[in-house]
Amino acid sequence: MRKPNKYLLILLITVVAYMLFEYYRPKPIDWSPTYQNDDKIPFGTQALFELLPDALPQSSLQTVRLPIYNFLGETKFSGQSNYVFICQEFRADSIEQLRLLDYVKKGNTVFVSAYTIPESLGETLGFKADLKEQNEADTTLRQNLVNPQLRKAGGYNFFHDDGRNFLDIRKPKNITVLGRNARKEPVFVRVTYGKGQFFIHNLPLAFTNYYVLDPKTSDYAFKALSYLPAQQTYWDEYEKQGRFSEDQQSIFRYIRLQPALNWAYYLVLIGLLFYAILAGKRTQRIIPVVESPKNTSLDFVKTVGRMYFQQGDHDNLARKKIQYFLADIRERYGLNTTVLDKDFTETLARKSGVPLVETSELVMLLRNAQKSISLSEFDLLTLNQAIEKFKQSEPGFS
Repeated sequence: MRKPNKYLLILLITVVAYMLFEYYRPKPIDWSPTYQNDDKIPFGTQALFELLPDALPQSSLQTVRLPIYNFLGETKFSGQSNYVFICQEFRADSIEQLRLLDYVKKGNTVFVSAYTIPESLGETLGFKADLKEQNEADTTLRQNLVNPQLRKAGGYNFFHDDGRNFLDIRKPKNITVLGRNARKEPVFVRVTYGKGQFFIHNLPLAFTNYYVLDPKTSDYAFKALSYLPAQQTYWDEYEKQGRFSEDQQSIFRYIRLQPALNWAYYLVLIGLLFYAILAGKRTQRIIPVVESPKNTSLDFVKTVGRMYFQQGDHDNLARKKIQYFLADIRERYGLNTTVLDKDFTETLARKSGVPLVETSELVMLLRNAQKSISLSEFDLLTLNQAIEKFKQSEPGFS
């Protein structure tokens, strides 16, 4: 009978022992600010999420696990609604901001509580999420609401926050201050936009389990959210957890999220590496070197390009350049390149990651070139420069 491999046996014993050690040892308190609605740790938001339906009568609460662009673009709303974001950093890009602005303009409400808010959104709405210098930090700074019916004598102290964050009002005409700190700086405002409104809050820790369950601060979060209209409410989790919920996660993703299993996974990888190094020296046969086939396609393309350029056939070469570039776009992103309109431009910018302004300039050049009767050498060089610039700006483009 063949004896078991001692290296694999040692690896197996090590992995099992470590998993048991991690499973049974006392778990330290995790103070990470996740703001996730299924986290029971101090800075998760499970308590608020579970209690919120009682605080919003005649409304329903639904979790969103889609990007802002997809959710607002694909959802058919039956009436007015609220869209709530509570996170460390609100990372809506320029296209998503346009979707949010259009959503609010139609009479809906967006509530954002985050330390970091895009400057472009702040410029549009008339404020800036600012931060004082480190030497001005004050963990004893009190916060309070402006409305006399909601104010609390003595205010609220969220001592895990360093008190440096505040909102700098740039356009007071359409902004109402709803909350201030002890320095009289706004931290909670309402911004009217079109038929709807934005609520911007600069202290997301106030909505976490630690402060929602603390009797001294428990009512603050519900008072702040009481400004939301009693209507369908969407709670964003994509900013914090991504697209997939727990029941949609793969086994590998679950392993990576569990500390004990994650470390065991790394131990297995390291053990297998050592096994390959130690045991592979005796069993591995010499592998002959086989040269990979030489790719002559690039040389062929360069030769054809030089031929067209030397013959002065700039119009033909420019049109082939456009043809091959659009073919690459169709293959890479699955876009229809028949009509190079505004929708095509926005979709290409979103899928490629290239700024919308730069993408618009390139599409305009392509459109004008297709309409031209004849293209000169200058047109060819301009077009080639724009295409190469687009490729260099596109992440992962080769």
